[in-house]
Amino acid sequence: MQPAQCCSHKRITADCLIDYTRTRQLTMARRPHTTLLMITGLLIFFTLLLISNYRKVRPESSPLDQVSTAHVDDHVLHGEATAAKLENSTLKAELGRSAWMLLHTMMAKFPDKPTPEDSEALTSYIHLFARLYPCGDCARHFQQILKQYPPQVASRSTAAVWACHVHNQVNKRLKKELFECSKIGDFYDCGCADASPSAKNQSQVGH
Repeated sequence: MQPAQCCSHKRITADCLIDYTRTRQLTMARRPHTTLLMITGLLIFFTLLLISNYRKVRPESSPLDQVSTAHVDDHVLHGEATAAKLENSTLKAELGRSAWMLLHTMMAKFPDKPTPEDSEALTSYIHLFARLYPCGDCARHFQQILKQYPPQVASRSTAAVWACHVHNQVNKRLKKELFECSKIGDFYDCGCADASPSAKNQSQVGH
């Protein structure tokens, strides 16, 4: 209310000024409360908005709490070999013997009737084995073999014969003797056979 509006005359009286002053004081007193309420309302609004968005993007569970069943991307499986060339020929030969022992034993232990997940796991392992093999030139050569002869993982026998075949491809390059794949199990003993009677008797001593 303006001073001129509270008076019927053109001059401003003392009572009119007092009324105007009180009105202004009440108005100014209300403004801080109004501003505070507006700020509080905005804070509540944005808090609710953030909570709503968080719930939308929040996963059902932490990645550490579950095992991913997603396929490994092709660029991961077939990426460039990571290791440098291995110059030490003695170490390279020792590494090769150990690697083939691991690979052939794995095939011999593979399920005879694997699930699709078993077969996929073995295929992924073979490609990653080739990529991460700690002899760079060996790894690149083995990756080329895998392109020509992809892993066969339909059963234990097909996996074992496939491993023997690719081993022979490596041996051809190195001018080494080739394996007879029907007897590969004789050369790489996987420990799959049943224990002999004498071994069983010895294991029962003390029980």
